[in-house]
Amino acid sequence: MGFNPGTIQKLKIVKKESFGVYLAESENDTERVLLPRKQVKEGAAIGDTVEVFLYRDSDDRPIATVNRPALTLHTTARLRVVGVSRIGAFLDMGLERDLFLPYKEQTRKVSEGEEVLVAMYVDKSSRLCATMKLYHYLESSSPYRTGDNVSGTLYEITRDFGAYVAIDDKYSARIPKRELTGALKVGEKVSGRVTRVLDDGKLDISLREKAYLMLDEDAERILRELKDNGGVLSLSDSSSPEEIRERLGMSKGAFKRAIGHLYKDEKIVIKEYSIELI
Repeated sequence: MGFNPGTIQKLKIVKKESFGVYLAESENDTERVLLPRKQVKEGAAIGDTVEVFLYRDSDDRPIATVNRPALTLHTTARLRVVGVSRIGAFLDMGLERDLFLPYKEQTRKVSEGEEVLVAMYVDKSSRLCATMKLYHYLESSSPYRTGDNVSGTLYEITRDFGAYVAIDDKYSARIPKRELTGALKVGEKVSGRVTRVLDDGKLDISLREKAYLMLDEDAERILRELKDNGGVLSLSDSSSPEEIRERLGMSKGAFKRAIGHLYKDEKIVIKEYSIELI
């Protein structure tokens, strides 16, 4: 049958023992897996088909269970952290054995009692493990289209490409670098709008509303900063996008639109290296 940990399979009972039954694809299959006695339905007989989840017990032996875990191989789910050690964390996946989340597979520090979004994979020792690095495990066939509102979990932030989000905790999306605003943290839930559906089905999203809806809010933010700094703000058209984002939490494009709006309303004057309240 081939022991495939992390999967759900339908197998036949091929042998009965006092401590449980052995399962295989057929009676002649030499590779068998144990279903413990407490998991065996009363009256079960040789030849009966049982649907089971395959994993390894605490002694690293192949074992089956009729219970359903919170996730299976290469899928994602939110699991509660039940223990933390120097080498990783342990997550409750709904079975007698917890799922190990290695330290190297964590994208941020996790704490006992919290829930984390993870995917299940098989390590080099054929053991089931969890990872918070979700990019290769998320689906790209989402039902969303450009303009749709979406929400999800932010699972990775990169300097070069932006931030990555698991929409509905299962679909692949990215916030492009130019769209990043404010202080985002791995693990937080975010809401936004789909700005593009890529050829491979992945999504680009923006956490900001359409520009005309954000204009008044951005202008108010700039006015507050001006008032808090004596009427002068050392930002202008010549400021870098990084300076503007760090100071105001908005893109350079949004900043330029907002100060243009304030200038037309005769609320500010724009100088070479600063803006000032009138």
